[in-house]
Amino acid sequence: MALRTPPLRGRHEEAGGSFTDFGGWEMPVEFAGIRTEHEAVREAVGIFDVSHMGEVEVYGPDATRLMQRLTTNDVTALSPGDSQYACITDGDGVILDDTVVYRRPDEGETPTYLFVPNAGHEDWMVERWTEHRDEWDLDATVDDRTEDYAMFAVQGPDAEEQVQAAMANGIEVASLSRFTATMATVAGTECLVARTGYTGEDGFELVVPWDAAEDVWDAFDGAEPCGLGARDTLRLEAGLLLSGQDFDHEENPHTPYEAGIGFTVKLDTEFVGRDALEAQKEQGVDETLVGLRLIDRGIPRHGYDVTDTDGEVVGTVTSGTMSPTLDEPIGLAYVPTDLADPETHLRVVVRDRPKKAVVESLPFYQR
Repeated sequence: MALRTPPLRGRHEEAGGSFTDFGGWEMPVEFAGIRTEHEAVREAVGIFDVSHMGEVEVYGPDATRLMQRLTTNDVTALSPGDSQYACITDGDGVILDDTVVYRRPDEGETPTYLFVPNAGHEDWMVERWTEHRDEWDLDATVDDRTEDYAMFAVQGPDAEEQVQAAMANGIEVASLSRFTATMATVAGTECLVARTGYTGEDGFELVVPWDAAEDVWDAFDGAEPCGLGARDTLRLEAGLLLSGQDFDHEENPHTPYEAGIGFTVKLDTEFVGRDALEAQKEQGVDETLVGLRLIDRGIPRHGYDVTDTDGEVVGTVTSGTMSPTLDEPIGLAYVPTDLADPETHLRVVVRDRPKKAVVESLPFYQR
């Protein structure tokens, strides 16, 4: 099957980008180099094309009820322009996907939501939303807008300055707090501009009409173009999860409480999986996601075994890298809760050799 391409595929090639298959999309993995791009975001500002992420709109009289029943956070707390991080769970409370839910600031007479599934999941989520809407006899429209919108992330200490300079309708982006959004004109195009991101830095994400992608991208010519490689090292330093690696419904099933994102679960709402999660919260979890820092030379990679100091396998690395900011090998892994306290000593088996590691509190990096 042919890979899907973002609207800036040609522009990325002209800029010297190298590409990878990610979630069925051909996306740039790096331009000037992962470390250069990573450092630009930590020290100044970088821009990412994240048009591979899904965009699904839900609107109509029962849109709020539908969103509330299918995401773990409290959608009723959102006013127009607000957003929240949430999980999508099955009846057992296992994570199907994580997402950001935006209540559009430009909604009409009824609430309009835009939620962002991970790459390649939009068909699955549209089917899930549609089936449950019909089962519950709710009046809501569910539209896959993934190929109607491009999505860019402008991230770093200088992101606010960059975004302010690009906006043409007098809106002060400094007034946007975390997880709020506004409609703004950039390069003659109306865009959704939200103070959200996936890097551990201040930043903004822009939802842009597909056909205007090049013009809006060009408005940020002072930002370093960044690929998915730097996005991965940045999010891992910030302790942020990657769908399909740090949780996977089929191959690595975990609940929000096990994955360390229990703050997304509002048990006073009714959603699919609520009862199972309430029971788990009362009983406690048997294993939990932790940060690991290698003391010995080596890099923890996805799939490597984690052992206790006696050599017994107790977990598996889900994500790992050499941290460009900390200059240390770091990773994430699920381990039994009695081994999850910071400063607990473990081992990561790197190429058949056990390497000393220590549990660290997340995030590894925080500005």
